[in-house]
Amino acid sequence: MSLQWWQGPCQPLDHVARVKAENRQRQLTKPAGSLGRLEKLAIHLAALQGREKPSLESLWIAIFAGDHGVVAEGVSAYPQAVTGQMLANFVAGGAAISVLARELDAALEVIDLGTAEPLPPLPGVRHVQAGAGTRNLAREPAMSGAQMQICLDAGRDSLLRARATGCDLFVGGEMGIGNTTAAAALACWLLNCPASELAGPGTGLDSAGVAHKARVIDAALTLHRTRIDGPLQALIHLGGFEIAALVGAYLAAAQQGIAVLVDGFICSVAALLAVHLNPGCRDWLLFAHHGAEPGHVRVLQALGAEPLLELGLRLGEGSGAALSVPVLRLACALHGQMATFAEAAVAQRPQ
Repeated sequence: MSLQWWQGPCQPLDHVARVKAENRQRQLTKPAGSLGRLEKLAIHLAALQGREKPSLESLWIAIFAGDHGVVAEGVSAYPQAVTGQMLANFVAGGAAISVLARELDAALEVIDLGTAEPLPPLPGVRHVQAGAGTRNLAREPAMSGAQMQICLDAGRDSLLRARATGCDLFVGGEMGIGNTTAAAALACWLLNCPASELAGPGTGLDSAGVAHKARVIDAALTLHRTRIDGPLQALIHLGGFEIAALVGAYLAAAQQGIAVLVDGFICSVAALLAVHLNPGCRDWLLFAHHGAEPGHVRVLQALGAEPLLELGLRLGEGSGAALSVPVLRLACALHGQMATFAEAAVAQRPQ
């Protein structure tokens, strides 16, 4: 397989299915447009799935985890040991995403890409060791090109496993102490803006902590800017293992024709980077929610995204995306199960 697999073509939308879905919406027993965005979502999913009546029965949630060397700069309220501890919590069923996956009858895959503290093999965790976490992006490139490749491939491989199960919808989540710093740094480079506009509290920094975090990011951008000549180099210099894996998963999903529901700030930054690498993937990305991180709105705007929910979430793990799944499922159910005017013998509005 080519080292540049992510540049391969994305699946096209099915315009015949879109037209059929639009025609069906016009025949359902309701005033045209009365279900608002739910109608548009159903039509778009029809075009993605190539069928007049889309469905989202099979859900795959993949959590990518990795540690970040930039934590040495004091940018997180939590120690790095939490990353490994949360991996155990995910597979034990005690994390928020574990609960949500059970309630949604979703497959949950947990992928360890490299923690700062060595972990014993954890039953239920897929260990893909790119390294003992990234290096400190404030001092040197976060990862090597080879490490980036491992992580991109790990994201693709998770998507391919999802596809083998007949997955209708892919949700990527992340875990990694310090990853809002890496995501903000990448977003600053992609959007060409200072860190003061995008840095946020992450796991709970106070205002002084956020200001320090912004200074660390700005210094990193100054250090690396002349060495970054594109999104892949930005990922190497400023990114995280789990962010790279999300990028790989999103690109592979578009190539394989599987819809993606993007979670919060970190996942949205990965989505923006994926679109920069291969613009054709944008059609396959749905956006779950507008999170509490201040940089999220800027990233969503850059993607032209209209998220489904706004609940003030900032947990990560794919939790906001999981919470949004019922909205998409109900949009499909309404589209597919409502009666048409003819079926219900209900008079239509005069033309």
